[in-house]
Amino acid sequence: MNSSVFDFLLTATPADSVSVDFAGAWATHRERSAGFVNSIDRAAIAGFDSAGTGLAFLGGYQEALHALVPSLGPAELSSMCATEAAGARPSTMTTTVDDDGIVHGTKSFATLGTFADRFLVIARAGTSEDGRPVLRAVLVPAGPATSVTPLPALPFAPEIPHATVTFDHACGEVLPGDGYADYLKPFRTVEDLHVVAAVLGQLVRVARLAQWPAEPVEQLLALFAAVRGVAAQDPASAGAHIALGGVFEQLTRVRQEIQPWWPQVDAHTRDRWERDAPLLGVAGKVRALRLATAWRTVAELR
Repeated sequence: MNSSVFDFLLTATPADSVSVDFAGAWATHRERSAGFVNSIDRAAIAGFDSAGTGLAFLGGYQEALHALVPSLGPAELSSMCATEAAGARPSTMTTTVDDDGIVHGTKSFATLGTFADRFLVIARAGTSEDGRPVLRAVLVPAGPATSVTPLPALPFAPEIPHATVTFDHACGEVLPGDGYADYLKPFRTVEDLHVVAAVLGQLVRVARLAQWPAEPVEQLLALFAAVRGVAAQDPASAGAHIALGGVFEQLTRVRQEIQPWWPQVDAHTRDRWERDAPLLGVAGKVRALRLATAWRTVAELR
């Protein structure tokens, strides 16, 4: 076993995962990363073993969900189900859960929905005295009460499947805590960190296979170290959000700085990276709003 994830990324032989057998790929990943306790480290390993950004994203996404909900079984694939036709704001959610954990409603965009063993559903459980919706997080197993409709592939990272999921009297496990404050809101940050870790792991793979010089590899590992540091903080912390904003800015700079080395990479890998690059900009507006809110919070505390 390598003494650290940094040693792993620098010395291990990359796997060549291009499979769309997501359950099989996840099982292989869990075995490969079994000696690493930190989910961020495991996300980087998933990226290192992925031949494309889409599959790297999948590894980061799954590690994020398992970090958020430790009760998920190690072998389970899960899908966050929050977005509805009107968006993912608590005030517009119409999917409901009752006191018995029975879920009704439709989620319009569920990543990996077609392969999920259990869905993490954010659902309305009532209304508080001030008129705000009360949300709960519910783990709902795939089965007859869940209808999954695949969505067309996106133009970037088409390997990542998305679906619409309808829950009709689906019985689930209501998780403790508030569905928004304890699950949906922190997941946006937890997912960002795990996906960036996976992308950096994939870039180290590219650098090693193409025999890039030491400097770009050092830059990638230094940024990964920053991701690990931010991930160790409370995802609700304003300071953590500000540091995460810096991580994304640095990722943009590093991507520009390694550009001269891409001609050394095989054409297929290079084309796939360029095709999938827009994936890193998804939810950019939401991140910008979170960052602005974090700076306002810090200003108020001074």
